[in-house]
Amino acid sequence: METYWHSVMLEKDSCKGCTNCLKHCPTQAIRIQKGKAKILKERCIDCGECIRVCPYHAKKAVTDSFEMLNNYKYNVALAAPAFCAQFSKTENINLMLTALKRVGFDDVFEVARGAQRVSEETRRLLKSGELLKPTISSACPAVVRLIAIRFPNLIGNIIPLRAPMELAADQARRDAIQKTGLKPEEIGIFFISPCAAKVTEVRSSSNLIKSNVDGVLSIKDTYLKMAQNISKISENEIEELTYSGRDGIMWAVPGGEASATGVERQVSVDGIQNVIQVFEDIEDGKLNDIEYVEALACNGGCVGGPLTAENCFVAESRLKRICKSIEPEKLSLGSEIVPFWDRPLIYRPIMNLDEDIQKAMQKMIRLEEIYESLPGLDCGSCGSPSCRALAEDIVRGHAKETDCIFKLREKISKLVDEMVALENPTEKDEE
Repeated sequence: METYWHSVMLEKDSCKGCTNCLKHCPTQAIRIQKGKAKILKERCIDCGECIRVCPYHAKKAVTDSFEMLNNYKYNVALAAPAFCAQFSKTENINLMLTALKRVGFDDVFEVARGAQRVSEETRRLLKSGELLKPTISSACPAVVRLIAIRFPNLIGNIIPLRAPMELAADQARRDAIQKTGLKPEEIGIFFISPCAAKVTEVRSSSNLIKSNVDGVLSIKDTYLKMAQNISKISENEIEELTYSGRDGIMWAVPGGEASATGVERQVSVDGIQNVIQVFEDIEDGKLNDIEYVEALACNGGCVGGPLTAENCFVAESRLKRICKSIEPEKLSLGSEIVPFWDRPLIYRPIMNLDEDIQKAMQKMIRLEEIYESLPGLDCGSCGSPSCRALAEDIVRGHAKETDCIFKLREKISKLVDEMVALENPTEKDEE
């Protein structure tokens, strides 16, 4: 199986084995072993839920550093739509982009323009009748990876369009080459990201041969560098840098992308557990009347990403105020920008018990036997997220039945009874 580089990492020294992450992981990618959490890389979708719920900050997203800018002669910052909602003292997009440019970039480019292009192409494809219904958005990489490992029957429902980040990066590099005359490799394109999944998408994409983005910086780190300087920029120093329309900017909040499709029968769902419920309903045939599903892993959409600086509800309110005076669509991207995936998404099975089919079947039979013998409480005390997960871990050789406290109690009780019997033999035994 092809391996993925992951942005979400564990700092074992900070981990207390509290099981919070284990209980909230949507793909059962976490185990507690020897008092410490362990992330199963083949299951992780980098949604960042464990980062949110860990009280000891033992989970973190590995992003690039600003030092990477020194590797290029010309640097462009890709500002995610969620970026514009982070600053409480201003709602002037040009001011925010000017401040962003001053922390080390030669130019800035709005990812919202890429979102506009994706919306245009989505509208065209939906009208063409070529897509399976309900069509599922491909913009959230955590959702796309969730489908690849847990909902393979829905792979054909995903619209095969590149994320707005990728389209914006392609256009930004072309513009920079035209402005500077530099070679493509001399230009650094850096995405200012609200989430860990985007970092993983750049490093190891499921559907792209190579990302157009050279590095990913978190909104939180960028915010800290900008916060002290943004108030120092005078009115006459503000550059005219924003060219995106309202429809692109509103992709940062739930419903923004779906609204831009123009279809009436649409569903917008945010929060990975809610996304899973909707996907289960689609598989069960309960949403056959829906045309389009906008699915976002983070609660609150991109403004609720684990790498943002502002409260997601405040950020959403601010973004809506900012967009009131902005036209629905402004400058999009050039027609030469190809919006489609480089390669199709494939199913990535995570329940491969053995390469040998016969051994795998024997292990599956053993797994079912073990599972039937377990209490079925899914308490997580054993270090696995559910009884079935424990049965799988036992078959794989990563756990044992007595990791279950109920099984351990049964064994101890049996041993006690045997010891008592040895100390108090029956009359028949004495004879």
